[in-house]
Amino acid sequence: MHAMRIGILGLGRIGAFHAETLSGLDAVGTLVVADPYAAAAKAAAERFGAEVADSPEAVLAAGVDAVVVAAATDAHPGLILAAVEAGVPVFCEKPVARTMSEGVEVLKAVRGSGVPIQIGYNRRFDAGFVAARDAVRSGELGPLHTVRSTTLDPAPPPAAYIAASGGIFRDCSVHDFDIIRWVTGREVTEVYAVGGNRGADFIKEAGDADTTGAILTLDDGTIAVVSNSRHNARGYDVRMEIHGFADSIAVGLEDKLPLRSVEPGVTFPAGTPHDFFMDRFTAAYRAELTAFTEVVAGTRTSPCTIEDALEAGWIAEACTLSLREHRPVTLAEVRTA
Repeated sequence: MHAMRIGILGLGRIGAFHAETLSGLDAVGTLVVADPYAAAAKAAAERFGAEVADSPEAVLAAGVDAVVVAAATDAHPGLILAAVEAGVPVFCEKPVARTMSEGVEVLKAVRGSGVPIQIGYNRRFDAGFVAARDAVRSGELGPLHTVRSTTLDPAPPPAAYIAASGGIFRDCSVHDFDIIRWVTGREVTEVYAVGGNRGADFIKEAGDADTTGAILTLDDGTIAVVSNSRHNARGYDVRMEIHGFADSIAVGLEDKLPLRSVEPGVTFPAGTPHDFFMDRFTAAYRAELTAFTEVVAGTRTSPCTIEDALEAGWIAEACTLSLREHRPVTLAEVRTA
């Protein structure tokens, strides 16, 4: 296939990062970018030699082979539908939409279109998580009994972001929910969630928690424990433990792990801790967008569909309700489609 023309809609922090990644892929020849802020588009054009379009519609009309949606969440449904209507494969950062009902409507609208859609869940492309999935699927761990998944941010995002995020389960924990499903190959049937606020006042004022824990029951009886916080001064901590009846493995136990051992004589971890998600998952983002170019080329199917994204979203909905009402919640209770 010819070197691809890829459109990028939205050039904020993640959009600019994707532009940098795409510009380094052999399969990509030209970027066509658009952003409501002209300065952001101009900066991308100067840095990556990108073509600038003045609107999403202009990007879709510019002969692009695919588009990457990195705009604000509210814009995701419209941009996905516009790309599908134009017959252009689309990669969209999570979530599909701000609400699950909107996400379901997007799914209904695109179902049967034949246009490839990939949703951005980068942990599926991290080498450690890929190896963990392979170990589970090969049976070498035996039947599972416990999974522990952790995401701890070094500091909270800005107050405006928190107010519009939909809550920590929908914004942060959803990555853990997705990777638990992907690694284990199982579905969540019930959740119980707790949360607290001992940090930034603006998180509590937004009706959100800054630190949460959730117990997920999987459909084979495996118990998954999810731990999240907006406050982890030592760095950006993403890990998973998977315990089976035959063996146990871990993802994220490496020298940049932001955790300090106090065992006498122990020097692990010895590296500089991860302090940002782009640092922790640089290689995964590259692998994710490489996979998207393969989807566009027709050599593989979407590795993360809208259906996948919505399944993680339903778990977040159940945890949000569980925290609010202080009780276990089944997925069947919140699911509407």
